[in-house]
Amino acid sequence: MSTGDTYPTQPLPDWSTAPPEPRKRRSPWPWIITALIVVGLAIAAWFVAEWMARGLVERTIREQVITNLALPADQQVDVTVEGTVIPQLIAGKLDSVTVSSDDVPVGEVTGDVTVHAHGIGIQGDATADSATATVRLDESQVKKLLSDVQGFPVDSLGLAQPDVTMSTNLTFLGLSVPVGVSLTPSVADGALVLTPSQLQLAGADVSADDLRSRFGSIADTVLKDYTVCIAQYIPAGITLTGVEVEGQDVVADVDIDGRIVSDPALQQNGTCPA
Repeated sequence: MSTGDTYPTQPLPDWSTAPPEPRKRRSPWPWIITALIVVGLAIAAWFVAEWMARGLVERTIREQVITNLALPADQQVDVTVEGTVIPQLIAGKLDSVTVSSDDVPVGEVTGDVTVHAHGIGIQGDATADSATATVRLDESQVKKLLSDVQGFPVDSLGLAQPDVTMSTNLTFLGLSVPVGVSLTPSVADGALVLTPSQLQLAGADVSADDLRSRFGSIADTVLKDYTVCIAQYIPAGITLTGVEVEGQDVVADVDIDGRIVSDPALQQNGTCPA
């Protein structure tokens, strides 16, 4: 290599500045946490709104029950709306509602009532797809209900599951003999029917044939069915479907016409055959 050869001069690197660092990727966790917070707040707001909506609906139902039945303002009325309320309000129909209260007037008597209603419209006519109820009467209320049944010894009435019991006297040839009767309750054409199922003569069990053989046609006064029409005591939109003795109570099952809330004719008491 000759001394006269020349070479391009390369600038020295500038060590005063560092090479650019690679760009850092931001962590997704802040976004996830923020999203979770927003979702959590939305859920909390939903539950607050749901709680408020449920309270308003149940309180409104309770107030309407008290007003329509002329109950005392402090009457304990329990209302339960099944499911989530807000979607039901949006749809305009409550799926399932249960209302219960004690000492509710039912015609001429009072009883503990529980109503189950399904598909209750809250827009336009307030009708229900279906509704049923149970009415629980104690012994004193059953006596009151049967007090107008001709020939029934209501003062001797008792309740011994599964029967209604009564006692009377049969008089034959100047002799008065006590007879005890167990009556099984049932329903026929919407009426309460009490049918003799067990008999006691002077404390001993006897059959219906034995009683007739001893007293003849006189025995028919205790061997007959007692039919109690209750249509005159309840709205026409309510039909008795079942009855049984449970413990010291008589429990009646009824069907309720879903149009009863909006149809005045169904709200009026029914009639009994002449």
